[in-house]
Amino acid sequence: MRGLRRAEGVRAGSRPWSRLSTALALDVGSMRTRAWVPDRGLIVDAPTTTQSHAGVSGPVTRGKITDVAGASRMLQQLLIGRFGRFPQLEYVVATTPVLYRESDRIDLRAAVEFLQPCAVITIDGVKAAAIGAKIDLIRPLLVIDLGARLSEIALLANGSVIDARRVSYGTADLGQSGTVDSLVEHVRGMVTGLLRQDCGPLVVDALDRGPLVVGGGAARPAITYQLSKQLSCIAQPAPAAYTVALRGASAVADAVRRHPGLPLS
Repeated sequence: MRGLRRAEGVRAGSRPWSRLSTALALDVGSMRTRAWVPDRGLIVDAPTTTQSHAGVSGPVTRGKITDVAGASRMLQQLLIGRFGRFPQLEYVVATTPVLYRESDRIDLRAAVEFLQPCAVITIDGVKAAAIGAKIDLIRPLLVIDLGARLSEIALLANGSVIDARRVSYGTADLGQSGTVDSLVEHVRGMVTGLLRQDCGPLVVDALDRGPLVVGGGAARPAITYQLSKQLSCIAQPAPAAYTVALRGASAVADAVRRHPGLPLS
């Protein structure tokens, strides 16, 4: 099943398995970093920035970690202050942009290695969002994720990401070099691209069902209205769209923590 990947043994020997161990859901975005703990909820919501001798900088560019050491330093500052000394973690479940490369996953795992989890699981943010919104993943579903610096669409069916597209353009570009119309046009172009693929009939079914819109763009009525108009469907903003993917990742973290033998692929 596409969308979930597990990396075992991240310093696993130094952390014994225990019922007292916890799980952590993490979303390291271009503009904001958020963390969620099952049964506790949101514990971190802060800008994705790090301080160095050169000043304040962002370790993530268009969804990709470009400064692993800086990202790790930022996460230590954000998490240790809330957990106290290093927590005993069984799992870290981290959302990633769709079409994330394996080298990017390696960088993400390196950034959280200081937590010494027994395993790091990465999940496509679009799939995590559908889980967080408690949407049926068997029927065809189109997820439109409008982030600050990255916009993505993905077709899901039977619990898997069937096909996806993304562009390096997001809500943070609006008012600078872009407009709502240009953002919607990017989305329309990506949907058109999917319609031309073998999965086209499933895309039609997903459009009839109504796309799920997540990310910061889902909170802007002008964007969802234009999406509905241009795609000739009803675009459905996810509830609490900023954190819906994180909630989905948390649900995965909790499920795997409670059922360690749960298959992920």
